[in-house]
Amino acid sequence: MRLLILAAALLGLIAAPAAAQKPDAQQGQAVDLESLLGLQRPDPARVRAAIEAAEEHPLGSMQNPVRVGGPEGERAYMARLRCADGRPPRIGQRVNAGFGPFYMIVDVYPLDCGDAAPGRASLAMDMYHPEHREERAPPGFAIVPR
Repeated sequence: MRLLILAAALLGLIAAPAAAQKPDAQQGQAVDLESLLGLQRPDPARVRAAIEAAEEHPLGSMQNPVRVGGPEGERAYMARLRCADGRPPRIGQRVNAGFGPFYMIVDVYPLDCGDAAPGRASLAMDMYHPEHREERAPPGFAIVPR
């Protein structure tokens, strides 16, 4: 029951726009939602260094997630993926995998090409890069050009 009350309270805070933040009546301070939830934008220089370091790992792995802009970027990228037989993979339910190498939350999608290569695979994606448009495919997949 306490968990439900806490979840409802957090949802209420999340739903409140930043401009509508009100001073905390007990503390007399504004409530900073990002700090409250432990979410802070990482330093851009640290992110660039992490992206460069991640290039030594396969694209789409937890060590080098595909960078896209938002849920629509995830959908658009996966819609362009092709298995070895030219068909799109079946996409399973997204799983939140925690924080990735670029200091933001990573989603992992199970992909299934059936009998075609690469068979079953997992695709890690970081949707907090609206400026980036990935044109490469993860190992074993092809990608349809835009």
